[in-house]
Amino acid sequence: MGIVLGANQYGKAENRVVRIHRTTARHEIRDVTVTTALRGDFEAAHRHGDQGAVLPTDTQKNTCYAYAKERGLDQIEDYALALARHFVDDVAPVTGATIAVEELGWRRVAEHDHTWERSGPAVRTTEVVADADGATVTSGVKDLVLLKSTGSEFAGFLTDPYTTLAGTHDRIMATSLVATWRYTSTGLDWDKTFTDVRRILVERFATVHSLALQQTLWEMGRAVLEAHEEIAEVRLVAPNKHHFLVDLAPFGLENPGEVFHAADRPYGLIEATVTRD
Repeated sequence: MGIVLGANQYGKAENRVVRIHRTTARHEIRDVTVTTALRGDFEAAHRHGDQGAVLPTDTQKNTCYAYAKERGLDQIEDYALALARHFVDDVAPVTGATIAVEELGWRRVAEHDHTWERSGPAVRTTEVVADADGATVTSGVKDLVLLKSTGSEFAGFLTDPYTTLAGTHDRIMATSLVATWRYTSTGLDWDKTFTDVRRILVERFATVHSLALQQTLWEMGRAVLEAHEEIAEVRLVAPNKHHFLVDLAPFGLENPGEVFHAADRPYGLIEATVTRD
């Protein structure tokens, strides 16, 4: 039985790139973190330390900065596509590339031409996987913190001898959502689609009377697919940020769903992919 090298890739992680567009007196800002990963025949580097086919990770870092100037950094999907195609098409040993981009949001201060404040904590994301056959774009958002103070239930669940949780028909439901959606094509208006998908996710979280967080995720994903034919699937990861009603009876106080303890861990972790059949 022999020993062989399995799947491998290498790249430069978390390159922080801030691009200020100064074409007019009203500046624009894009603030991203870029991670590159290249695939190809790099067995000689692993087995013999031969770096002849290895493009240095420092060069990959420099390319991220240079492309922010040469190709522009407007919509992060276009930026990631340009980087991925460059590495695959222009660097001979590279047969595949993955470019992941996370974008921090900035909001103008009082419509000032060159001053912003962070609009976090939500972070916009995209990942482009490219090879000789083409490229796939998966975009999304992470750390999208949502909370509704009612309109959520959890009851009628399976119990066993270790179950202590009581069912409820009125609870806080909160999460820090990670949502990603895979496109079926490129050349889209990425910013417009991102804005609308984010709107749909938030609106469905708010308006669905939830019998379970699983049901809410289904309704969110389904609504996105119904509104956007260019999206093939939506993946949702939702930690259930538990809020426990505090017992104020020892102090002679009633607590009709008003004072809660927000627990950070442990937490339920609900995941679902909603896709076209």
